[in-house]
Amino acid sequence: MIHTEPPEPPGEPDLSETSTMTEEKSGREGPEDLSSEEKQENGECKEELRVKACPPEEFVHPEGGWGWVVMLASMWCNGSVFGIQNSFGLIFLYLLQEFGSENDPDLRFKTSWVGSLSMGMIFFCSPIVSIFTDILGCRVTAVGGAAVGLVGLLASSYVRSLGVMYFTYGIVFSCGCSFAYQPSLVILGHYFKKRLGLVNGIVTAGSSIFTITLPYILSGLLKKVGLQHTLRVLCILMFVLVLAGFTYKPLLPIKPTSSHSGQFRRSRIFNRNIWKSVGYRIWAFGIPAALYGYFVPYVHLMQHVEERFGKESNKEVLLTCIGITSCLGRFIFGSVADFVKGVNKVFLQVASFFVIGFMSTMIPVCQMFGGLIAVCLVMGLFDGCFICIMAPIAFELVGANDVSQAIGFLLGLMSVPMVVGPPLAGFLRDELGNYDLAFYLAGIPPIFGGILLCLIPWVEARRRRSEETLNKQQGVDQKMMENEKDQEDAKTKVGDSVL
Repeated sequence: MIHTEPPEPPGEPDLSETSTMTEEKSGREGPEDLSSEEKQENGECKEELRVKACPPEEFVHPEGGWGWVVMLASMWCNGSVFGIQNSFGLIFLYLLQEFGSENDPDLRFKTSWVGSLSMGMIFFCSPIVSIFTDILGCRVTAVGGAAVGLVGLLASSYVRSLGVMYFTYGIVFSCGCSFAYQPSLVILGHYFKKRLGLVNGIVTAGSSIFTITLPYILSGLLKKVGLQHTLRVLCILMFVLVLAGFTYKPLLPIKPTSSHSGQFRRSRIFNRNIWKSVGYRIWAFGIPAALYGYFVPYVHLMQHVEERFGKESNKEVLLTCIGITSCLGRFIFGSVADFVKGVNKVFLQVASFFVIGFMSTMIPVCQMFGGLIAVCLVMGLFDGCFICIMAPIAFELVGANDVSQAIGFLLGLMSVPMVVGPPLAGFLRDELGNYDLAFYLAGIPPIFGGILLCLIPWVEARRRRSEETLNKQQGVDQKMMENEKDQEDAKTKVGDSVL
């Protein structure tokens, strides 16, 4: 009699076959799992495994070390670039003598375009500079820009016509300065976070220190050796700036991405994330609105003093006063900004714009040279406040990873008022015979821009409240989903036990 084993009941597979199949499956999947683990360990996770990959460790800023050397290099950059720009009022007087004629009714209008182009192009190129900074890094961008600026300034010393000076000084030199300047702000965020406000104050104080000292140096050089040789002496500052750019060693980790991700490459060229912030959009348009009269005193104040108080007046003292108090303002308000939470730092800029606008309207009112000194002292103090907290506000609005293009596009938008303001003031002077109306009008835009900036803290607070509400709702939904899942699991266990 043949005995046959009863067939196995359905739903209960052979454990030996199951284990064999599991081993075969694990044997097939073993190399792939191993390679993915190795890729995760090497920081080269595939895009489809991004969710399973370990989250990157949070970057810790050194708050010092080599960062102090970078801070000094950035300080030299700010000093050499804006020290020369802020001293253009003295160069402006010699350009009038060198290329113009007193019989030309549009003499000041035409000549002021040299300084306006130079200052405007520094900011106009900033969006392009931000893209180069994201792609090539701070070091390469800064060194290349300083070299171009050196060539432009040296070429300007050989120019004999105003039209060519527009190109060599107004475009080539200023574009090089732009490529050297913006990386000096971005690199600070690699080394400092808690002390970023103070460090930005120290760095931007470089332009104040140079603004204090350069007018006396330039005044002596212009009288003794003339305009051309003076420009060649200034080339020394740009050469040192080339060397300073080599200290910009980047530290922030690069975002992990797939080599086939075209979206990431596009984001490096044009970062749309910064424009999603309503607060940043207000800031990016409010600051330029305030700056239509900002650069007017730096270009035309020296000429205004000569016309009102005589050519023998000690006009260099005014630039010195602006430089000294601007330096103090950057130290003071830079330190204060570290204790002001979040986007409330914007209120410091609001206060500075109100004061700068009011002081601009006071310039033509002053009939005594001492009164003009007092105006320049106050204006310089709050000018330092406005400058030193630009980068910290950008970090608060868009974050460290997007700050390069945030600063770049802001400076680019600032180029329009920087270029337009001084020529309009020169035009009004040629038409009316004095600068009074020009300085009165120069005080209106800062007050208007300050009013716009008051909206930013309110907008950001509203955004935070909506995000908190959304997060709470998501948390409630997550808990409900977990409860439903637990209930389904309990029912499944009951069903299994019955079977």
